[in-house]
Amino acid sequence: MEDTYSIGEVARRTGLSVSAIRFYSDAGIVAPTGHTGAGYRRYDLRAVAGLELVRTLRELGASLDEIRRLLADKITLPELATAHLAIVEGQLSRFQARRAVLRTVVRQGGTTAQVSLMHKLVSMSDDARLQLIEEFWTDVTAGLEAQDFFAGHLRPWWPRLPPEPTSGQLEAWIELADLVQDADFREAVRRFLAETFAGSADPERETLLTDDDVEQQVAFLTEARAAAEAGVPVDSPRARDLANRWVTWMAARAGNQNFAEVRRRLIDADPNPHLIRHAELLGRYSSLTATVNGALPPQPTAAPASTWLHAAAAALPR
Repeated sequence: MEDTYSIGEVARRTGLSVSAIRFYSDAGIVAPTGHTGAGYRRYDLRAVAGLELVRTLRELGASLDEIRRLLADKITLPELATAHLAIVEGQLSRFQARRAVLRTVVRQGGTTAQVSLMHKLVSMSDDARLQLIEEFWTDVTAGLEAQDFFAGHLRPWWPRLPPEPTSGQLEAWIELADLVQDADFREAVRRFLAETFAGSADPERETLLTDDDVEQQVAFLTEARAAAEAGVPVDSPRARDLANRWVTWMAARAGNQNFAEVRRRLIDADPNPHLIRHAELLGRYSSLTATVNGALPPQPTAAPASTWLHAAAAALPR
């Protein structure tokens, strides 16, 4: 005959209280295996296992009706788990959003209106987030030659929150969304792009940038940015090759075949404080976007592409 256990022994095995075991028995969830001559309840190993399952499912949020249906084979355990997983994940998502907002408030302070705005930002749909960033880049590139090309080149800088973002990613999104809606930041980026892609080796000669010019200039800056972020020395063979190609191209655009003169004008030009400031602003945008996307942020010490490129030109042998 299979061993049976008293209600006290079952309580010790399952971690349930005696009153809870009686409740589940009376509710028809897990009935006792039998009774002693004195009327005391006895439970076999199958009943003990059933009570342990009941305890676990209750801790996971299952209702008595759901547990009763499961034990009666009217629903399967995976079906029950699937339903409750959806509930838990929805709750987790809301709690992560709230935690991100509260951490931002603790760190930065803010008014009740700002708290409401932050909560709205973290609750945005994927489409709404992308629309906000799309509108930002459309605004700051408006009026530039080959605007569509710019949009395509800058698209890797679009932030995309994963399905299950961390609190750090949500906090980065809050800051990024606030940044791209700031009028001063937008104007700074707009000027930065206009100055970066409208330059010429001969400042006295006004030339209209063609689509090919824009594409080539973007290619130079992209290559320079990769070299700067990789820590490539400005006097290395790689840097000399890029600087030579860049100065040659700038000379051709300016209609000046004197390589040495064009190089001198490039390296003697006064640094543009606005360009440096704007590059720093875009660096912050890039860092936040990397955090949102779960990517490694750019090295904070990396020089802006244009700064590295000018330094490489200055390092060319005379």
